[in-house]
Amino acid sequence: MLNKTFNIIVEQGVDGYLISSVIELPGCHTQAKNYDELLKRTKEAIELYLDEKKPFNPTNKFLSLQQISV
Repeated sequence: MLNKTFNIIVEQGVDGYLISSVIELPGCHTQAKNYDELLKRTKEAIELYLDEKKPFNPTNKFLSLQQISV
């Protein structure tokens, strides 16, 4: 399997858990109590997602994440 690079968003839930969402894989999420465990679980989630879904062929390219205050 060739290495693929994915972009993830990491958030902290109200319960203190860290939550990752893989931008290129809709519905691919996981959570953990610490960052190292989150990255490990995210890699596992990506592998499981790719095993169950159609081949990874992104149509869009992730450019950036921005915060805007209003």
